[in-house]
Amino acid sequence: MGLSKRLGLVGGVLSALALGSVAGVNALRSAARPGREIYGDEDFTLMSRDRRSVVVAEDGVALAVREVGPEDAPVTAVFVHGYCLDMTSWHFQRRQLAERWGDDVRMVFYDQRGHGDSGVPSTASCTIAQLGADLATVIEAKAPTGPVVLVGHSMGGMTVLAFSGLRPELVASRVVGVGLVATAAAGLSETGLTRNLQNPVIDGFRLAVRTSPELVQHARGAARVLITPILRAASYGTDVSPRLHKFSDSMLDRTSVVTIVNFLRTLELHDESASLAAIEHTPSVVVCGDSDMIIPFGSSRKLAADLPESELVRVRGAGHLVQLEFPTVVSDAVDRVLHRGLATYESREQSDVG
Repeated sequence: MGLSKRLGLVGGVLSALALGSVAGVNALRSAARPGREIYGDEDFTLMSRDRRSVVVAEDGVALAVREVGPEDAPVTAVFVHGYCLDMTSWHFQRRQLAERWGDDVRMVFYDQRGHGDSGVPSTASCTIAQLGADLATVIEAKAPTGPVVLVGHSMGGMTVLAFSGLRPELVASRVVGVGLVATAAAGLSETGLTRNLQNPVIDGFRLAVRTSPELVQHARGAARVLITPILRAASYGTDVSPRLHKFSDSMLDRTSVVTIVNFLRTLELHDESASLAAIEHTPSVVVCGDSDMIIPFGSSRKLAADLPESELVRVRGAGHLVQLEFPTVVSDAVDRVLHRGLATYESREQSDVG
C-alpha cells in the first residue's frame, strides 16, 4: 500500500473513531449501572485450572479447550460461547452444573476461532458455517461416542444450528438435548445487533479491516470506542455486581478488533432456518432475556415456535449475557433439557433393544 493511500486510510479510521466516540458515549449512558457487590468472593479464574487441550480445526486453526468431569462419563455437554466472548462466559454454569452432575456428565468448553486463547483465523473463514464445522471437529475429538448435549449462547447458538444442518446424522444418533441461549436462527440484519451497527462508521471499519488489518489492530484501544460500548450497553438489563461487569468487560477487551469486524458480516447474513429440521424432534430449551438489545425476545419466541420439542424460558429484565446475569435460571434450564433428553434417549435405546 502506498504512503498516500495509507495516510488516507489512517485519516478515515481516525474520523470514524471521532464519530464512534460520540456513539460510544451515548451507548454507555444507557448501560445498566453497577449494582450491589454479590460476587466479592467469586473465583472467576476457576476454569483456568480445568483440563486443557487443543483441537485443530480443518483449516489448521487451533481451538483452545477446557474439560470438567471424567473422560469416560456417560454423557458429554459441549458449551459454545458467543460473539466477542470466550469460554469463561459459562463460568457460573461450569460451577453450578459440576456441583449437580458430579461424575455423571463431562463438560467441554472451547474458545471459538479468533476468540479467547484460540488461533487467529483468515477473514474468509469467519462465518457461521465454519463455526459449525469447528463444533463438529471438537465433538469428534472430545466426544467421539455416547450421548451429547449442545448448549450455545448468541453466536454460539447459531454455531449449534449450523452444526445441526451440517451433520444431521450425528444429531439424530447422538445429540440428546439442545440449549439455545439468547440466539436466533436468522433475521439479525433487520433487528438487534446488526441494526445498531448499520452506519457509515462501521462501514469504514469494514473497509479498513479488509485493506489494512494491522493498522486497525494497532489502533485497537481507540477503536473499541466504536463497537464495544454497544455490546457493553446490551450486556445486562439489571444492575449487576461491579465485579461481574469487570469480568464480562475483560472478555470484550481481549477480543481482537479484526475478529470483531470480521464476524459482523456473517451475523448480518446468516440464516440457519433450514437447520431447524435436524433438531425439531430433539428436546431443547430456548432461553432469552426480554431486555436483550442484541437478540430481541421475539426472535427467541419464533425460534421456540419452530421447535416442537422446545421449552421457552423468558427471563424478565435480563440483557444479552443472561447466563451471567441470571446464572441459576440458565443452569436450571440446561439441567432440565439434559435430563429430559436423556430420558428420551434411554427410552429409545430400550425400545431398540426390545
